[in-house]
Amino acid sequence: QVQLVESGGGLVQAGGSLRLSCAASGRTFSSYDMGWFRQAPGKEREFVAGISRSGGSTKYVDSVKGRFTISRDNAKNTVHLQMNSLKPEDTAVYYCAARVVAGTYGYWGQGTQVTVSS
Repeated sequence: QVQLVESGGGLVQAGGSLRLSCAASGRTFSSYDMGWFRQAPGKEREFVAGISRSGGSTKYVDSVKGRFTISRDNAKNTVHLQMNSLKPEDTAVYYCAARVVAGTYGYWGQGTQVTVSS
């Protein structure tokens, strides 16, 4: 199993940047694909970005391509989401998640709030 704790959320003006971090417990962090999801008020949770176990493959939802970058450091059991050129529509609770290869995301953090003011 893996436990996840997010940090780095906050309030930022439109056009600004934030860097989210997710710290994972356990010795098998490199066995998990990692992802970031978000949920805005009144909306369903959506996939934002994902990264493979080695970090060699990444995927993004179209709305954040070119603005967000996901990365991981397997030596430090961390995954990051660098968010640039933030827009008010990026406002949401952001969750870090983990899955075994070819599985569903079964491990979740508690979430961190990101608020982008216009």
